[in-house]
Amino acid sequence: MMKTTFYDQQATNRRESVVLVIGVLLLLGALGFAIGYGTSGAVATGLVVTGGALGLGTALSLGSYFGGDQLVLATSGAKEVSHESAPQLMNVVQEMAIASNVPMPKVYIIDDTAPNAFATGRDPKHASVAITTGLLQKLDREELQGVLGHELSHVRNFDIRFSLLVAVLVGSIALLADFFLRFTWFGGGRRDRDGDRGGGGLAAIVFVVAIVLAVIAPIAARLVQLAVSRQREYLADASSVELTRNPAGLERALAKIAADQEVLEVANRATQHLYFTNPIKKFEARANSMFSTHPPIVDRINRLRQLTGEQPLDAADVRSLAGLD
Repeated sequence: MMKTTFYDQQATNRRESVVLVIGVLLLLGALGFAIGYGTSGAVATGLVVTGGALGLGTALSLGSYFGGDQLVLATSGAKEVSHESAPQLMNVVQEMAIASNVPMPKVYIIDDTAPNAFATGRDPKHASVAITTGLLQKLDREELQGVLGHELSHVRNFDIRFSLLVAVLVGSIALLADFFLRFTWFGGGRRDRDGDRGGGGLAAIVFVVAIVLAVIAPIAARLVQLAVSRQREYLADASSVELTRNPAGLERALAKIAADQEVLEVANRATQHLYFTNPIKKFEARANSMFSTHPPIVDRINRLRQLTGEQPLDAADVRSLAGLD
């Protein structure tokens, strides 16, 4: 097997980000044209709605690129800290930044007892990491290094840019689809019952296609996003071990966070993919296993054990951890 360097992975992540952005924009355009032409029977209207959909996606992408990280930090209640206010945390972040060869990111603390963390930003020069007070209280230094090594790996691999852009574009598809379905449900799109739809049978067919796209496009886009996100979590775990040279610290951190029953109140469906582990626990009403943003904790730990040649978790450990994340 050909060896892949982390520089290759960075380049791959950049290409994937561009390809995915273009792909989702094309899906937005197709959905927009189907909606415009299907509801009016006029090609001109279809093109106008297509332009509006593409404009929406582009505008939201640019807004996310330049200000999405600050929005995420603000909605999470994160407060920036310094060497004076959080010396140990800043030292660990600095260690991991040096090890990963990225600039020192801004560091934030979220006042929440649930242990977790995330990284955000558009590139390593404009990156931030946020850590909950629960993470600082419940993890020792080696475990904290493992978590921050994981987050700085997301920075180094440009996963933070990917997460911001994809979340916004997938949200754009959902927004447009939801608007169209509501418009249709309340009668605005069902002009064919009055015989005044232009375009004849073709427009009717396109209208049906628009309804189908409006239903399946958000789901398909979301599933693709989640599949790629899970692979990036595995990569960040492996990268953390490379940086810390201590897989045991990261393994213990994963087990501790998975077993913790505290609910991270500031997390939501829009931000859950950013966190170190899924902040929405399976026992919560808002949980949805089909749309889980992270691979199972048991799988992540067993992959770490493979790196060092250790045996997988035994049956008792699997039972204790299964279903908690």
